[in-house]
Amino acid sequence: MQSSKDEIFQIIDDEIIRQSEGLELIPSENYVSGDVLRAMGSVLTNKYSEGYPGKRYYGGNQNIDRIERLAIERARQLFQADHANVQPHSGANANEAVYFAWCKPGDTILAMSLPAGGHLTHGSPVTRSAKIYNFIGYGVDDNGDIDYSDLERLAKEHQPKLILVGYSAFMKIPDFQRVREIADRVLDNPEETILMADMAHVAGLIAGGAHPNPLGFGFNVMTTTTHKTLRGPRGGLILSQGKVSNPLHKVDHTIENLPTLIDRAVFPGTQGGPLEHVIAAKAVAFGEDLRPEFKTYAQNIVKNAKTLARELATGGFILQGDGTENHLILVNVKDSFGIDGKTYEVALDKVGLTLNANALPSDKGGAFRPSGVRLGTPAMTTRGLGEAEMKTVANWMKQVAEICSQAHEQQPEETGDEALLVPYEDSLAQIRTEVRELALKFPLPATSC
Repeated sequence: MQSSKDEIFQIIDDEIIRQSEGLELIPSENYVSGDVLRAMGSVLTNKYSEGYPGKRYYGGNQNIDRIERLAIERARQLFQADHANVQPHSGANANEAVYFAWCKPGDTILAMSLPAGGHLTHGSPVTRSAKIYNFIGYGVDDNGDIDYSDLERLAKEHQPKLILVGYSAFMKIPDFQRVREIADRVLDNPEETILMADMAHVAGLIAGGAHPNPLGFGFNVMTTTTHKTLRGPRGGLILSQGKVSNPLHKVDHTIENLPTLIDRAVFPGTQGGPLEHVIAAKAVAFGEDLRPEFKTYAQNIVKNAKTLARELATGGFILQGDGTENHLILVNVKDSFGIDGKTYEVALDKVGLTLNANALPSDKGGAFRPSGVRLGTPAMTTRGLGEAEMKTVANWMKQVAEICSQAHEQQPEETGDEALLVPYEDSLAQIRTEVRELALKFPLPATSC
């Protein structure tokens, strides 16, 4: 008899198996709690609620207002911010809203370049914002740290309206105080420039006290995703310092009014109706992040990352920046084992270790065939893996790298990744069995609501 169960739910079940039997090394992924899942799967998805608490364009938002106010207050408390906008659908939306709030078309934004480790939304020419604003990219030095001299030179030359510190593949802790001092020193009109930090990758570390908070060093605004290290639903968040007033009233274009300018830029400026079931899930996650045990979690993320980086280096992997100060690790597999990042990603996927190929600074391999891979420890730490397991993971990664290296030596360059690995299926299957056995010892926090 044919099952009445929709095919989608069978695919979801398959995904639960994939997640349960493998280990997630992608640094931008994590696992949410059962309570976060329940909030996302609630009847709140039925409600339209354009506007802000107490200022809605639809009726029946009494409970929605209570939820959003709670999410805002918890976010403010978590990051010691004057204001929080919890409505952005993603980190990209959050970034664009800040640009829209402060900058006019053609204004200059100074941000970390994509090859140096910046994010697509920080000026990549393929994005919408890069067609509206004039992005100037600063780089990193030989140690993998921000080239602060380059940043200062470019800030002095271009007098940007916004200086952005943020990244998707950067292993150091930024010197926020130094950036503030550079801005104060070289800008002709400091009151016309805001400092913005995109902390999407390390927001959970900031919330847990394992990373400095840029808002404490004179930065005006901080954006983040709410998943990744915050362990919330997929979404965005904007935190700002300044005067909070009615978000639907026009205010003067001053740094003091930045919170209101941002609220107006989110709605109605760049988004329509908020996703209140997701905002409820954000509120749940923020509540979890305020608990004392979250500080221990944040500290363990860093411990695991440093152990994993050290073990990889011992195993012959060349690491960008010689390791990590947060949870991000960028590995140069091309110089380490003579393989490209995509081949290595495919091979690791076969054994149940998931990460992503990633370009290195000055990489010539291109976005789809880069020389490196990016990995991190938030998801594994959520499941309870510790430093001992990091050593095991590093050993598996070395075994797979050696298989890929041998495959490259024995096959023509144009051989596809799948065909390249066919002769090594038995070896990869053995590692897959070992990964599955370890993964199942550390169950997912939740699989359904």
